[in-house]
Amino acid sequence: MHLDPDNAATGYSTLGFNPDFFKGIYDIFFGEGRDYESILSLLGTVWSIYSVFAFILSAILIYGIIYSYIRFNQLAELQVAHILAEEKRWHQLHDANLGNRHWQEVQSHIGSDNPNDWKLAIIEADVMLEHMLEDAGYAGTTIADRLRSATNRSFATIDDAWQAHRLRNHVAHGGSDFVLTQKAARDAVIQYQKVFQEFGLI
Repeated sequence: MHLDPDNAATGYSTLGFNPDFFKGIYDIFFGEGRDYESILSLLGTVWSIYSVFAFILSAILIYGIIYSYIRFNQLAELQVAHILAEEKRWHQLHDANLGNRHWQEVQSHIGSDNPNDWKLAIIEADVMLEHMLEDAGYAGTTIADRLRSATNRSFATIDDAWQAHRLRNHVAHGGSDFVLTQKAARDAVIQYQKVFQEFGLI
């Protein structure tokens, strides 16, 4: 069976496919008479423009990622520093309140008429001294060791600390044979007070 081209075109047109229509679209985009090499050249130009645009966009995105990473680390460091500062402030307030409560107990014992309370006041004050020296970072395992590692330049009331601590040793090791007068106990408490005030404990 022989197919007439004109009849075929008519048939395609009847079915809804019109070659002239698509040719018109082709001519609008690519120009009348352009060949495939021209089309490829145009596509290559479009691809080059797209590649440059994609490279620039990628560079911007990479810069944004790096900048965001740096800023995130900076903000994290600031947040950590803020948390540490708040913790330090809390400990300062907490330790100060704790030191004040202990000191109030010392004052209460030294104001008693019972000699055993005077001894207890000295012992409790010496415990406060031990914690204070440890927190201040003085080297040693005992109060005497830490006092030996200190100097008058960094510890102005070190002589008061030594005298009060020696009295505490007499109280602790002298037993019932050691007689502690209220005046001696009060003088020692005053010496402890000078030390604690120097370090901001009370």
